[in-house]
Amino acid sequence: MRGLPKKTELNKPIPKEIIKKKFALNGRAKDRFDADIKKLAIIHELSPTSINAAVGKTIRMIFVMRVTLKTKDFDEKNILLISKLIEQHMIFVLEFEDQVCLAAYQKRLLKSPWQSLETLEIKLSGLNLDAIWENLLIEIGGIEMENGNSLDEQLDIDENRQKMEKQIAALEKQARAESQPKKKFALVQQIRSLEANRSEIN
Repeated sequence: MRGLPKKTELNKPIPKEIIKKKFALNGRAKDRFDADIKKLAIIHELSPTSINAAVGKTIRMIFVMRVTLKTKDFDEKNILLISKLIEQHMIFVLEFEDQVCLAAYQKRLLKSPWQSLETLEIKLSGLNLDAIWENLLIEIGGIEMENGNSLDEQLDIDENRQKMEKQIAALEKQARAESQPKKKFALVQQIRSLEANRSEIN
């Protein structure tokens, strides 16, 4: 993997059956997992012995796992199951045919845009594993940090903004279709209130 030292390389396949048994997948859940996931393997281990970085306050090791997908339209719950199986900080390389994207869980699944396998590069930045992990998440999620917020604070703010934007879009659609002036006015007032609240989020 471009950007990662040779010393970090591993080749540790993870049988899908382990995940199925661990979470007692059956019926539809098992079918969804099988429909999405072709194979799994841990391909890199980032630790003080393999990269030039110190142990963090909370993170001692980061794994990189390749998840070979059968479809781009995968259920994110399946990636969550994989992350729960291995209770370590995990960067996922989601691979479908000749396309890949990076993903990681921090409150929600953060994903990079899809790109060709040949151009994929994982950039390590930070003096310790805590900083490296945070910088990886910011890069993967395309997160713009604001006002000295912590990463978790910024993720909460971004999520609230996204929810408001969806509400505003739904109300705008409803207002355009509304023929009664009083109801249309009430919808416009709701939209303005949400827009004001959105602008105050920081």
